[in-house]
Amino acid sequence: MGDDDPMSSASRVLIADDDRAIRESLERALQLEGYAVRTAADGVQTLAELHSDPVDVLVLDVMMPGVDGLGVCRVLRAEGDRTPILMLTARVETPDRVAGLDAGADDYLPKPFELDELLARLRALLRRANPPAAGVGPEPPLQVGDLRLDPSARRVWRGGNEVELSKTEFDLLELLMLNAGIVLDHATIYDRIWGYDFGPESKNLAVYISYLRRKLEPAGTQPLIQTVRGVGYTIRAQTPPR
Repeated sequence: MGDDDPMSSASRVLIADDDRAIRESLERALQLEGYAVRTAADGVQTLAELHSDPVDVLVLDVMMPGVDGLGVCRVLRAEGDRTPILMLTARVETPDRVAGLDAGADDYLPKPFELDELLARLRALLRRANPPAAGVGPEPPLQVGDLRLDPSARRVWRGGNEVELSKTEFDLLELLMLNAGIVLDHATIYDRIWGYDFGPESKNLAVYISYLRRKLEPAGTQPLIQTVRGVGYTIRAQTPPR
């Protein structure tokens, strides 16, 4: 990797998967990319590894014996552990993917997957976990209607209620709010958030948008995130009718 790559300093990765072939192939591939890699074969071993020696990012399979990937996510988040988690799942239906995000995963990747895509997602997670040094003074809060986002504290409120977001959800919302009223196309969002355009067939962005809507637009509130069909998404406060 080049010297300008933020992941060139041996970021620590834990691969948790009960499939030995997947563990070993990913371990070799990531080591060749310069990562310091450890592996775990089940959820209990995964938690023990993380408790004894934290990592920079966790690649976590959903289906594991004993404590599964969703259980590992829930335990880590309940402990206040914010390690970025890329969840691997053989389940392709949206509700199954949302279950992973609900448990606290930051991103998901359906099996089978291309190695280049997994590497791109790891780089994006690590960039978001280790942003460049901030400029002088804290970043000002962003406001769209009654939605408020504090970039420095990474907190979000709708009305008077705080909303808990994963890293990816927060970064996606922040990007939309920084460009409030501007329609961002799919390719731009993928590039800015994931560092990789997954192509027109990918449902990754649509799942995250639907998940943000679930959290930010409960029944009885005005919708803020708008879909511009065939183009992308924007966020804007609706003007009340006169």
